[in-house]
Amino acid sequence: MTRVKELLADFVRTDGSDLPLPGSGATWRRLDVLSTWAARDLSVGRLAEGHVDALAILAEAGMESLGDTATYGVWAARSRSGGTSAIRVPGGWELSGRKEFCSGSGLIDRALLTADTPEGYRLFDIALDEHVAWANHESWPAIGMADSVSETLEFSGPVLPESSVVGGPDFYTNRPGFWFGAAGVAACWYGGAVGLVNNFIGSLPGEPNAHVLADLGMAVADLAAMREVLKDAAEAFDRDPTDEEFQAHYRALIVRQVVHDAATDVLARVATGGGARPLCHDLDQSRRAADLFVYLSQHHGGSDAAELGRLARDAGSWH
Repeated sequence: MTRVKELLADFVRTDGSDLPLPGSGATWRRLDVLSTWAARDLSVGRLAEGHVDALAILAEAGMESLGDTATYGVWAARSRSGGTSAIRVPGGWELSGRKEFCSGSGLIDRALLTADTPEGYRLFDIALDEHVAWANHESWPAIGMADSVSETLEFSGPVLPESSVVGGPDFYTNRPGFWFGAAGVAACWYGGAVGLVNNFIGSLPGEPNAHVLADLGMAVADLAAMREVLKDAAEAFDRDPTDEEFQAHYRALIVRQVVHDAATDVLARVATGGGARPLCHDLDQSRRAADLFVYLSQHHGGSDAAELGRLARDAGSWH
């Protein structure tokens, strides 16, 4: 955990301190930086993406952040039962409940936390040392993405002032930046695949056979496809930063589907091309493979593909 916390601090101090906001005209640089950190370490990339996504959300809401002095996460997983909620009380809001998949538990300082309220789904900027009442340290036994420490947490603490409320009811999911952020996650998937392929290349013998080279070639083609679809989406977001054309959702679903499928293929190509030895004897490569497999499982699979198909049908043609 110390190593990951130090790497995250390095990110915030260097690239994270001046990363362009999505839709600002330099979205590809934002995605490229995230993918570079994810190629270095996918758990660190995951936490870096959460930090800059939080800063972008606060900016979209017209709020100041503490990003120069604090590390952030975005904790928005919805539980199958229970979850987090908030009610109005004198002086502000009272927070309660539990949330799963709180990435960066014990590593970051603040989080944008979603909670159900009588007014709708709302977002709160909270200090973790004040509002995390209990952490279930047994809730993240994962091998893949282990260093993201995505534990289940319980929340309470002092009353949250109105100044901690980010946007209005359902702001988190209804803003254009929700879909820009979805592309940021895909950039990290791409980065994880880059790290895996680079390690694969470094492990090759002097004269690999044609079958190994074929797997490498197909993996490299997958990387190129991912990079191009991310760059294309970044340029589209920059052309329409407020989503006046209502295409951000459509573009984000395409990016995530293409990157998910290509990264999954990279996992297979690296396994067949490299064989069992690097996945069994090289701790770094085996961790990279496990991390990428788990992170890709965040994709909503068939439901996202069905939604993409619905959007294409409603448009009347592919474009």
